[in-house]
Amino acid sequence: MLKILRYVGIFLITGCLLFACHAWAPTELKRPPLKLAFASFVGEYPGIIAQEKGFFKAQGVDVELIYNPYTRLISANFIAGKYDVITSSLGTFMIVSATNPDIQSVMVIDESTGADVVVAQSQIKTVADLKGKKLGTNLGGFSEVFVTEMLKTANLTSDDVNLVKLEAAEIPQYLKNNNIQAGNTWEPHLSKAIKSGGHILFTSKQTPGLIIDMIVCRGEIIRDRPEDIRAFVRGWLQAVNYWKANVQEGNAIVSKALNIPSNTISLAGVNLTNLAENQKLFQPSNPNSIYKTAKIYTDFFIRSGNITRIPELKSLFNSSFLNPPF
Repeated sequence: MLKILRYVGIFLITGCLLFACHAWAPTELKRPPLKLAFASFVGEYPGIIAQEKGFFKAQGVDVELIYNPYTRLISANFIAGKYDVITSSLGTFMIVSATNPDIQSVMVIDESTGADVVVAQSQIKTVADLKGKKLGTNLGGFSEVFVTEMLKTANLTSDDVNLVKLEAAEIPQYLKNNNIQAGNTWEPHLSKAIKSGGHILFTSKQTPGLIIDMIVCRGEIIRDRPEDIRAFVRGWLQAVNYWKANVQEGNAIVSKALNIPSNTISLAGVNLTNLAENQKLFQPSNPNSIYKTAKIYTDFFIRSGNITRIPELKSLFNSSFLNPPF
């Protein structure tokens, strides 16, 4: 009888110890989703496909998509710490990094090869006709550099036109109301502008390599959650490959998610950059590297007074998430 009681006692003590160990064991906390804010350019849409097809989740990261067609608000909220990751043009990235250096680009998502346009009223037949007219553009970003390059083709400068600070989404209405006579925009806004009588005057096909978009992360996210960023990059690039191979399905996914007409979604005029292209773009020795293009933007913004200091480019581009193992 005493032997049985001894065994029962041992069993109870062991059970209590196991319970205590379990109760005091650290609980593995689930990481919050990466908050990704993106705007309305087609090159930013692989994130939607990666989300809807489950590519992010399959790679091991949860992502919360936040759509905002106004890039200035995205940048402001990013600076305020409301987003972990954003899509950004290289030009805007240079502006933001000048005063907020603890951010990094980890991937190029697209190069515009005709999708960015200047759309004009019918009476504006050539770039030279813009002299003395109002031209809508997002000042202090890639848009300002783009329209400046356009004006050069007609031996004009920004002093020859009246630049009006506008987002791409605002161009159609301002053009329709004659508040401007031309402006920089892209789909899905371009179709609205053309319906109102506008026509394409100039495209990014005429400025090769100038307009590229990137994935930009806050420094603390890269330091604290590198594996999540690596998984994010893998999921995004998986979506790029999927969209290229399944264009109609990809378009339908984006159309449904954003509630925009499918005929305003097209990969024409944009190159969604793959892994191999990214690896080349991040090499400083490559003549077409992002470092070379970034310097074009910083030099322009210094001259125009948009920034007062040149960012340290080497610290702004992080290629580690593009390296093997992938």
